[in-house]
This record gives sequence, structure tokens and C-alpha cells, in this order.
Amino acid sequence: MYLFGEQPAYADAWVNRLQGIGPQLLLGVGPEGPALELEPGADLSGLLNDTHLYLIDSGLVQARINQRPLFYLQDGDLLGLYQNRDDMAYHYSSDGALRVVPYARTEVLAHINATPATQELLIEYLTGQATLLCDAITRLKQPEYRASNGFKHVAAGEVLINQGDDADHVFVIIEGRAEAFVDGHKVGDVPKDEIFGAMAVFTHEKRSATVIASEPCTLMIIPREQFLALTQTNPRIAHSLIESMARRIEALNRQVTGLMSGQ
Repeated sequence: MYLFGEQPAYADAWVNRLQGIGPQLLLGVGPEGPALELEPGADLSGLLNDTHLYLIDSGLVQARINQRPLFYLQDGDLLGLYQNRDDMAYHYSSDGALRVVPYARTEVLAHINATPATQELLIEYLTGQATLLCDAITRLKQPEYRASNGFKHVAAGEVLINQGDDADHVFVIIEGRAEAFVDGHKVGDVPKDEIFGAMAVFTHEKRSATVIASEPCTLMIIPREQFLALTQTNPRIAHSLIESMARRIEALNRQVTGLMSGQ
């Protein structure tokens, strides 16, 4: 996926990252049939089956929403993850010769839901695409109307979230690492690709920890409402986040048990 117009360097890097996720999500799932060879300029709305997902093997697909061109999909991207709505229908067309490989949609989604690793990949893919679009829209707006979502670069030692603050955003570390502190005591590390800040967004409570970059980081920042809408329309994302939070709670319990046994 890439956007119309000029993209900043950090968006280019993230586009390249997302391009490799589609094929990873399909590992272990066989194609539903032979690849489809489509003519240049084809309107894909009547050619692609709603019961299938399609991996773009070669070529470009132009995506429009309400007839406005927004972005291109390219080799490695998936068609069919989004179900069209009458009030905001995606319209796809090919700009040249196009080759796509069909997969059974229900089989792929069941395969993704089978393991936390593939669930996390799907979260990364969907939130990455959504944030790229938000970042592009933000840069097109006048400065006084720009939202605070998108990508952000921070230096080592910079505070990413403060304990006790309102929870307005969810964060993903694209590059780098951070550390979490509660009442000044370190309680854990936040590695690359980790989603953090979601707990307070879900509970509507204040931030329970301070997170500080331990090295230079690139962050993907997702506004609260956008993230909540994504979890509501994609239950697998919520399921994966619950598992991730459960793992963190278990790790904290082990730390507490270790501290108590050492007293």
C-alpha cells in the first residue's frame, strides 16, 4: 500500500514493512484456485468474489472511497479484508495488468485466529494501513486543524506517556525500545512492535504507568476512538489484545512472587 502524492521517509519504511505481512498471514493456507489474470483498467467490483481474499501477485490496484482516489495496493497486499458498507464503499480498479491469487476468506480468517502470532500480524497490518491514511490526511489539513495521530520520532529518555495522564491514544513502537515505570520503579520493558497504552483506553482510567524511551524510537500513534472502532469491528483484534494483556499480567505476577519470596 502507498498513498497518492509524496510520502515522508518514515511512511516509506512502514509501507515496505506492511508489504511483507500479507504473504506471512497466508502461510499454511492453500490458494482456492489458479491465479486470476486481469486486464488493464479492469473494474474489480464485479470480478472479485466477496467470499475470497486475494493476494496481489503483480500489478497495482487503485482504491477509491466514495469515488475519491486515496491509495494504491501493490504486490503483497491483500484485497477483501474490508467488507464494503453502503455509506463508504471501497472501489478498486487496476491501473495495468494485474495478477491476483484467490484464497477462501473464512479459511484465512480461521487460520489467522488460530494463533496469537498471526493475530498480532493482522493487528499490525490493519492498524498500519489505517495510520498511514490518517497520517496522509493530517499532512493535507491546515496546521490549525491537524490531528495528533500518525508517526512520531522520539529521542532516548523522552517520556512517551505519564502515569496519571488521560488515555487519549494507543501506541506501537515501530523501531526502538522503551521501559515502563510505576511510582518511579521499573516494572518492565516495551519492545519493538509492542502495542502499549491500550489498557487505560479500554478501562477509561488514568495511565497506570510511565513509559520512557530507552533508545531513539519511532512510534505509531492511534487515537482512542479510532482504536476502539477497530477492535469493535474486528473481534479477533480484541481477543489478541486480551491475550497480550494476560501475558503481561502473568509476567508481573511472577515478578511480585519473586520479590515476596526474596524477603
